[in-house]
Order: sequence, then C-alpha cells, then structure tokens
Amino acid sequence: MNLSTLSIRRPVLAIVMSTVIVLLGVVGATFLGVRQFPDVDPPEITVQTTYTGASAEVVESQITEPLEESINGIAGIRSVTSSSSYGRSSITVEFELGVDLETAANDVRDRVDQARRRLPADVDPPQVSKSNANSSPVVIMSVYSTKRSLMEVSEYAATTLKERLQTIEGIAEIVIWGERTPAMRVVLQPANMAAYGMSPNTVRTALQRENIELPTGRVEGMSTELTLRTKGRLSTIEEFEDVILRSDERGVVRLADVAQIRLGATNERTILKRDGVPMVAMAVRPQPGA
Repeated sequence: MNLSTLSIRRPVLAIVMSTVIVLLGVVGATFLGVRQFPDVDPPEITVQTTYTGASAEVVESQITEPLEESINGIAGIRSVTSSSSYGRSSITVEFELGVDLETAANDVRDRVDQARRRLPADVDPPQVSKSNANSSPVVIMSVYSTKRSLMEVSEYAATTLKERLQTIEGIAEIVIWGERTPAMRVVLQPANMAAYGMSPNTVRTALQRENIELPTGRVEGMSTELTLRTKGRLSTIEEFEDVILRSDERGVVRLADVAQIRLGATNERTILKRDGVPMVAMAVRPQPGA
C-alpha cells in the first residue's frame, strides 16, 4: 500500500499528516537564520606584509615578487593576485574548491617562511590569514556632524555608540573607519635642524627617553601602603616644546627650536566624506551563525 492509496482510504490521517508537516515547517522557519551573505568561506589565503616608509616600487621588487615566486609552486592554486602600495604588500592566493583550506594555509605559511630570508631585514613579519565570511561587514553606518570636529565625532562614535552597539546579540566586532584619534604632531624644520646639527633620530631618541612612564613601586608602613606613580608622559604642547635634545657647552637645544608641535590626529592621510561633510563609518561584523 503506497502513500496515495492510504491518503484516499484514510482522508483524516492525510489531513493530520499534512498539518504536522506544515507546523514543522513554520516552527523550523522561525529558527532559520537568514543572511544576505551566506557563511561560506571562500578558498582564499591572504599574505599581508608591512614595510614602513618604503615606496610601492620597493615593496613590489623586494617583498611582493619574492613571496609570489615562493608561493606559486603550491599545488591546487587557481590564481594569485597581488597589490603593492606605499609601505604595504598584499597577496591573495585562490585555491580550487576541492582543496582543504587548512592544509593550503599551512603550505602557504611554509613557503612564506622559506622566502623570509630574501626579504629586507627591517620588514615586519608577513601575516598569513584565511578568508572568513564573517569578516565582511553586514551593516555600515555613517556618523557625521556639521558643527563638531572630526575628532569629536570620532570620540563620540568610539566611546558612546560603539560601546552600546557591541552589547547587541549577534555582533562580533565594530570597526570604525576614518577614525581620528588625537595625537601630538611634531613637524620637523629642516633648516633649523641643519643649523643646530640635529637629525630625526636624535629627536626620536629624545622623545622616547622623555615621554615614558615606568612603574615606581610602593611604600609600605606599619598600617599604611602607598602606591607611587611617576608622571613621565607628555600631554601638552608646552611639555613637548620643552624637551631637551642637547645640552652642552654650546647651549641647550629644545624641541621647539627645531620643530613645530601641534595637536592633530594619528592618521591624517585618509578621510571619509558624505555630501562634502567629513564623517566616520561604523562597520558591524557578525558572529558566526548570527
């Protein structure tokens, strides 16, 4: 006896079975996750290398090409694409669909380690990472103001909006694009530095020596314990200007004599705008399965 014959002879049973199937479908749909971008990891491995201060031509010839030559010999590669920019090299290796991604990542790491002896000595270690579908943002929000500065907008986005949004279920990380973090900018004056016989390394060494805060310890008594703190961090423009670069029989040379100090942002080379108004963007990355 097949299902069609049973349904004709017992219509009530057929109705009950159909109703149960519909109910199971409705219950299952309420627990089914829906995503515009499915959680499917593409078979791609990325190798990123940072070489601070190097031009794109130097990065390509001394970093990108040696790494590409070493990686090309791995089995199962479908394509290799690379880009070289100022101080940064990025290589994307795409494998065939049937290749095990973990094994492919280990092969790429081995080839990158073999090629490291051909890279410049002061280059940062190459970073090998697998592509992750959850690393792509699913929501991007813009935060801007026509009355406040970009640093104030960045602070509001980082301290207020980001802290509240991170508590939402399903959010793994919130990344702020175009953020302007406050920083003290030291603009060296070549003519003044040449007149005083100074070099950029001298200025850097003096700032590293003076702008530091070390643990001091504590003082213990019979019934009292005090924690000591040495305030060595420079926080104002005047404190930076008073940093002594050299003190000898020729006189005292301060940082204000060879540079201009101003309060700016850590990154002033990139900016985001909407309708001509500077802004910051908040990218939301989901948790796996969210």
